[in-house]
Amino acid sequence: MLDDVAELARRVELLSLPHVVALNQWVDTHAAVRALPYFDPLDGGADASILILLEAPARHAMRPRFVSRDNPGPAQRNLQRFLAQAAVARARTVLWNTVPWLADEQAPPARLGVAAVRAGIAMLGDVLDLLPCLRVVVLAGRTARQAHAAIEARRPGLIVLEMPHPSPLSVCTSPTVAPQIVATLARAAQLAR
Repeated sequence: MLDDVAELARRVELLSLPHVVALNQWVDTHAAVRALPYFDPLDGGADASILILLEAPARHAMRPRFVSRDNPGPAQRNLQRFLAQAAVARARTVLWNTVPWLADEQAPPARLGVAAVRAGIAMLGDVLDLLPCLRVVVLAGRTARQAHAAIEARRPGLIVLEMPHPSPLSVCTSPTVAPQIVATLARAAQLAR
């Protein structure tokens, strides 16, 4: 897990691997304006055929940060489990957030506002341009669903699927939520072949 200092250092050493270097250089270009998490080099990066679009990075003080199923939060643990149940190969996926920047740890938690969601969706266009092998986008949760039209406008040939967010708050609302997430991820894997 990425709350382990040694594992975090190992991921940092992998940031310039060919499949993630352009994505992470793009992240670095935004560092002066807003801190963004890096793309996980253990995921598929530019070679990925499936983008899983989440909502926003969880609050966590450890830096640097990655958009990763290996983050210590409960939503990430759920996502990791659901991806395994759906038999989705890690190398086929890349994760990103609709509102991608990291929260200020000194500020109190705030709800995602309309302006933040719009700004994040505008940045998503750049990410889509850096993913040439992409075939399927999975929108996880209400916030991510707001990106549907922008994704279709930017990359009309992509298949866009929607699923509930993997957070415990979402998963615990009904016994049908977890199976629905697994089924959506399995369908994404099938469609991305």
